Amino acid sequence: MNVKSVEKKGNQATIVVEIDRELMESGAQKAYLKARKNILVPGFRKGKAPRKMIETMYGKHVFYEDGLEEIFPQVYEAAVAGQEWKAVGRPTVTDIQISEEDLVTVVMTTELYPEVTLGQYKGLEVPKTEPTVTDAQVQAELDRMAVNVASTETVERPAEMGDTVTIDFLGTENGVPFEGGEGHDHELKLGSGSFVPGFEEQVVGMSAGEEKDIDITFPQDYHADLAGKTVQFHVKVQKVTVENIPEQDDEFAKDVSEFDTLEELKSDIRTKALEQAQKQSDSAFDQACVEKAAENATVEMPKALIESELDNQMERFAYQLQMNGYTVEQYAKMMGGDISTLRGAFRPVAEKQAKVNVVLAEIAKAEGVTVTEEEKQAEYESLAKQYELTPERVKEMVPDSEITASLETRKVIRLIADSAVPTAPEAPKPEENEAEEE
Repeated sequence: MNVKSVEKKGNQATIVVEIDRELMESGAQKAYLKARKNILVPGFRKGKAPRKMIETMYGKHVFYEDGLEEIFPQVYEAAVAGQEWKAVGRPTVTDIQISEEDLVTVVMTTELYPEVTLGQYKGLEVPKTEPTVTDAQVQAELDRMAVNVASTETVERPAEMGDTVTIDFLGTENGVPFEGGEGHDHELKLGSGSFVPGFEEQVVGMSAGEEKDIDITFPQDYHADLAGKTVQFHVKVQKVTVENIPEQDDEFAKDVSEFDTLEELKSDIRTKALEQAQKQSDSAFDQACVEKAAENATVEMPKALIESELDNQMERFAYQLQMNGYTVEQYAKMMGGDISTLRGAFRPVAEKQAKVNVVLAEIAKAEGVTVTEEEKQAEYESLAKQYELTPERVKEMVPDSEITASLETRKVIRLIADSAVPTAPEAPKPEENEAEEE
């Protein structure tokens, strides 16, 4: 194989390659073997026609295009080997020429890993919020703990706001049931706002065993199938229950914790909340430092790296949705769009993160950041403990290069953040009164 020319322009390279007959023939033969089972030639059983016969009928280069796909990874790898630049993403074939001597010349373009001009990344001045925990936050946690240990009691009276009702319901539009409008033994806390507006208010006053028709008009911003439509729900209340929330005193503290008094419990809640707030503050500061270092750098980002980061973010989001029983397609539809719309929403974040990744890698190179075998082994052991696996099993699942890159990135983030100077956040600007005084 002969690389005839390489032209680099910005973040793209154009490569002209001449493929020798032997390599091209191997690709064409593979393409023929894959395709012949679907080719019918008069005088032969389907899939049994000789290659020469097919080429006589359709042209001697009939298998060259598919044959090029068979050998292209090999061709591309050889074409970019030894170059000073690093190719990223998938190459594009822009032209194919076949000579009378059956030599194939391919013109391909590929995006390149970008050149980075670093700006300031040490000694950055970055705002940092000092963590605080308010009395209201402590009280909110106490309330949550009290609700968690609350007991329920079935009552024989009409339902009130704050009660939980167990209901059967069937929604119809002009007498015809609609999708998602039916439920049985559904527990609904009145006042929670979990049903369409107006529904819960009309259940108030119903008792166990009572049935009722409820008229509802869906909001205009509801999902497209029902937006603005008037429907009717037939509702039957099975039972009404109330929560008996314990009083928050010393006995309560003993029941829900290892502490003897409510004040000790409050102190513990405050301490843990402050620790968590400090972690969040530190993490936000680290991220702000990294983003500022990226903003100070000059780099022309190739589309391939942005699309790769976008794919990663979509994959992580899809996994989170899956944990909650949804697919990306379902979520996109609920939001009134499709996968393309969702990717568009994620794109600005992906663009920013892709640049951050490139800048961090360049800083690692500039600072000579390295990772030792001991550090990698410690990381494998940490992951093994986290996921309850053996280090050997983790090594099988996570490539060495991925562990190395992750550790390098963390070291660079620490280098940037540890040298940064925390500053007080700007005070929020008072809202301007735009109304003119008469």
